[in-house]
Amino acid sequence: MHTGRTIFSQLLDFLPKHQFDQCVRRYRGNHRIRTFSCFDQYLCMMFAQMTYRQSLRDIETCLRAMQSKLYHCGIRGRVSRNTLAKANEQRNWRIYADFAHVLIAMARTLYADDDFGVQLDRDVYALDSTTIDLCLTLFPWATFRQHKAAIKVHTLMDLRGSIPCFIRITDGKTHDVNILDNLTLEPGALYVIDRGYLDFARLYVFTQNLCSFIIRPKSNFDYSRLSYRPVDKSTGLRCDQTIRLNGFYTSQDYPAVLRRVSYVDADTNKKLVFLTNNFTLPALTIAKLYKCRWQIELFFKWIKQYLRIKTFLGTSFNAVKTQIWVAISVYVLVAIVKKELKLKQSLGEILQILSIVLFEQVPIGQVLMNNKSQNEINQFHNQLSLFNL
Repeated sequence: MHTGRTIFSQLLDFLPKHQFDQCVRRYRGNHRIRTFSCFDQYLCMMFAQMTYRQSLRDIETCLRAMQSKLYHCGIRGRVSRNTLAKANEQRNWRIYADFAHVLIAMARTLYADDDFGVQLDRDVYALDSTTIDLCLTLFPWATFRQHKAAIKVHTLMDLRGSIPCFIRITDGKTHDVNILDNLTLEPGALYVIDRGYLDFARLYVFTQNLCSFIIRPKSNFDYSRLSYRPVDKSTGLRCDQTIRLNGFYTSQDYPAVLRRVSYVDADTNKKLVFLTNNFTLPALTIAKLYKCRWQIELFFKWIKQYLRIKTFLGTSFNAVKTQIWVAISVYVLVAIVKKELKLKQSLGEILQILSIVLFEQVPIGQVLMNNKSQNEINQFHNQLSLFNL
C-alpha cells in the first residue's frame, strides 16, 4: 500500500513555487500577513476549481474535513470562509495573473511542436471573446445593458496546444475592437480573428508590423476587384481575388490591397468570405486556418463546463478577476501535467479524475495512466455464461 504524498501535493511539483513567490513580492501580497498567505489562498481556490466547489462555505467544510492532510498539501494557514473571502477581496489579482502567465510560458514551450491541423512554420493565434452574464444588483461595476451585467474574457490563443497566451477581462460594454490596441504583435505570426474585431485602421497596424491576419468581412463590405487567381472549385473554393477598399473612410484606414477568398463549407453548405493580407499561402489553406479558429470556442466551452467561472465566490472586481485567473492557471496546469506525463486522455477526463482523487496517497502517474474502464468486457474469465448450453 502506498502511504506517500497525496495527489494534490504531487501536483505542486508542476508549479514553480519560487516564481509564485516573485509574483507575490512584486505586489507585496504577503505584507503584514501572518497566518493565511497568498499561496494558501491560491491552493484553496485551486482546490475549489478542481473539485467543483460551489461556495466559500463549501470550500471551508471540505478542506476542514481533510485537516490532517492540508499541511503536507501546502496549505499551512487555517482555512476559513471569512479569511478566504477577505483575501479574494483585498489581495491584488495581478499576483495570480502574472503566475498564470508563468505557467502559460511553460505550457507553450511544451506544446511548441504540436500539430493543430495545418502544417505551417510560423506561430498561429486565434482571437475571440466570451461573455459571462452576471446579476446587475450584485455586480454593479460590470456594466453591460440597462438591466443586465456581464464581463467579457478576450482571449488570444496559441493554436499549438490550445494554450491561451493573452487574456484581458473587461466589463461587457467594452467593444471587442478596443482589445486590438493592447496586443503585442509578433512579426511573422498569423492571427485568425473573429468578425467582431473588424476595424480596418487597427488591421492596418498588423500589416505595418509584418503580421498576417484572417478575418471575415461584414455583409455591406464595399470593394473593387483588381485581379483574380484560378481556384479548384471541387475543393469548395469559389474565388481568390486581390481587392481594394472603396469606402471613403475605410480606404483611408487601410490604403493597401487585400486578398478576398470565398469558400463554401461542404458540411453546412454555407458560403464564407475571408479577408487577409497574406498573398503567399494557398487559398484553401486560408479557409482551413479559419476553421481552426473553432479551437478557441472549444476552449471557452471547456472552462465554462469544467471550471467555476460562471458562479463567483465574491462580488468585487478584484475577487472576480482572481477567480478567473486561478481558473486559467488550473487549465494550463492540467495541460502541463498531460504533456509531462504523456497522457492520452483529454484535459476534461484528466480533471474529472483529479477531482475525486486529490487526497488519495497514490502515485499520480498510476492514477492517470491506469484508465481501463470497468465496463470493458473481459474475454478471459472463469465464470460460465448462464444462457450458453
